[in-house]
Amino acid sequence: MTQNEFQEYIAKYAETIEAIKQSAHQLHDHVNQTYDKTHPYGFHLDMVVDSVYQYGHEVCDDEHDVLPLFFGAYYHDSIEDARLTYNDVKAHALRYMDEEQALMAAEIAYALTNDKGRNRAERAGEKYYQGIRETPYAPFVKLADRLANISYSFKHSNVANAHMKDVYQNELPHFLQAITTDVDDIRFALPQGMIDEIYNIIQMGS
Repeated sequence: MTQNEFQEYIAKYAETIEAIKQSAHQLHDHVNQTYDKTHPYGFHLDMVVDSVYQYGHEVCDDEHDVLPLFFGAYYHDSIEDARLTYNDVKAHALRYMDEEQALMAAEIAYALTNDKGRNRAERAGEKYYQGIRETPYAPFVKLADRLANISYSFKHSNVANAHMKDVYQNELPHFLQAITTDVDDIRFALPQGMIDEIYNIIQMGS
């Protein structure tokens, strides 16, 4: 899809995308979730969706996928952090799109939900990454999530962010390998521009 086509679809569905955004913000506000103990969690969601606006045309296969892609980005933490079930997410999605789109949107959120585990390695193990690699648009949304987190942690100074800077930097080679597929399907693509952004942030902040 060309960038101009993608922008035309964004304009066409602007009201629906805004409604999805407000719904996601309210969902996380309702459970009192914050980002870095400073910002409403919507701050992070908006950072993730910024990558959809900027790079979505490189992965979006069809107009029918535009709303699921935005929904998946806004709702990517809704099961893990906002107490929704898979069926809850799908029901939310059905407010804005048809059954097929809602299924795609819910699958993105489900794929990005960490597994049960006692530590970071257990919560994001091979089974978790396999689910991402097998779900259309999940690798892209996961990369957008990581870009948002890296961008924030490298620009803000406190103990937690200093720790996560090291974690993200050390994890990066494995992380990129874990979300990379070899299928010939644009919906699983990882835009090189996003990867370059991550490396530039790390290089400048090291």
